[in-house]
Amino acid sequence: MPPLRYILPALTCLGLVACGSFVPTRSTAQADVTTPSSWKEASKGQNKKISSGWLSEFNSPEMTKLVNEALNNNPNLNAAAARLRAAKEGTVGAKANLLPTVDARTGGSRTRIGNGDDERFYTESYNLSLNASWEPDLWGRLRDLRDASLSGYQASVYDYRGARLSLAANTAKSWCNLITAENQYTLAQNILGSFSKNNAIVERNYKAGVPGTRAIAVQLSRNNVAQAERSLRSRKQQRDEAARKLEQLLGRYPSANLKAANKLPKLSKNPPASIPASLLVRRPDLASAQSKVYQSAKVADAAQKNLLPSINLTGSMRTNNTDFGNVVNPHFIASSVAASLTQSVYRGGELKANARAALDNNNASIYDFSERSIRAFREVEDALAADRSLAQQEKYLRVEVRQAQLAVKSAEMDYSEGLDNSGILEILESQRRANNSRAQLIALKNRRLQNRIDLHLALGGDFSTPAPKS
Repeated sequence: MPPLRYILPALTCLGLVACGSFVPTRSTAQADVTTPSSWKEASKGQNKKISSGWLSEFNSPEMTKLVNEALNNNPNLNAAAARLRAAKEGTVGAKANLLPTVDARTGGSRTRIGNGDDERFYTESYNLSLNASWEPDLWGRLRDLRDASLSGYQASVYDYRGARLSLAANTAKSWCNLITAENQYTLAQNILGSFSKNNAIVERNYKAGVPGTRAIAVQLSRNNVAQAERSLRSRKQQRDEAARKLEQLLGRYPSANLKAANKLPKLSKNPPASIPASLLVRRPDLASAQSKVYQSAKVADAAQKNLLPSINLTGSMRTNNTDFGNVVNPHFIASSVAASLTQSVYRGGELKANARAALDNNNASIYDFSERSIRAFREVEDALAADRSLAQQEKYLRVEVRQAQLAVKSAEMDYSEGLDNSGILEILESQRRANNSRAQLIALKNRRLQNRIDLHLALGGDFSTPAPKS
């Protein structure tokens, strides 16, 4: 074995040769995104600290209870948690590569010795061997791979937190959808009852020859009843589907037996939206993307350093029952140590191609982060604008509902006093408008709740239950 003092000069020469094959580009470990000082669509007073525990702002104990149930029982989230724990165990290997490896092996044998006589002799032998190897991390390649593995695991942690936020938001939205579907079903029942009552009056008046009651009134009245019957069944189907979807999120059997509350949760005042720059560190998906940028940078650095020579130290020892004392003999151990130096000379350009590919992946991760950031900004701006627009729409829709109800009363009064020649037709039309307005109001109130939840999700604010430690 050549003396170890010869290894370092050889290593230096090979390193100088390898430097000429480096890919002349540096990796980027962090992505920078330009952010405005405030949200364009934010209302006055919204550029304050982000809401913490936004679930409680809806003041709905039922919603909070269902969200907690989903977080505990949802199969997809539980599977994600198991994969996260597995990913954490996977980082052990990257750390272990920096340490020596030691393998032990032992064996024994028993041999019969004899010449055919009755007397028999046996010999026994035992052996023990130890093998150790270690690659000194001269250039930091193994440390880069370790850091890349840890950063990849951190990205998985952020992804899991994002999955928890998404599940909480989807559960809250599904609860609102179920209440809305229940309210629409109740409204459809009331509409059917009202139209059936009107139809009985119209047919009775038509048969009695009451002035102003024509055949077209009977036909339109029957049409309204048939339409209400169809709408009732459609609303029932929508209600059951909403219940099954929520039950699926909760990890329950989708039996459509989940009961809804009577009223939708009430919205609080405009939530604080903080400043755009804080979004980059608050949203789990953006934090995950930033971790992946760092991970790809470390992989690229390791790929470049793989072009450099590597040194490997090995040691082996073998002994048997006649010389077990060598196990603690330092001279014997030292004589079993060897060092090897490796430098790739020709691999068909594979190593340089790997280094270039790793750099391209690093650049791609930066572009991915930029795209995700811009998309996140758009989601917040859209939700802020929709929050204000939907509030204004509800204001005017309430006026529309009120006027439609007054129109029904006026038409009924005119018909009873014989002041309107159109008679029952005017009542039927005014009732149709009023019913449509009420259905639209129920849907619009739900849209406001859905958008508010989307806004909290877009801002990255946490809900009431803290994320578990990984």
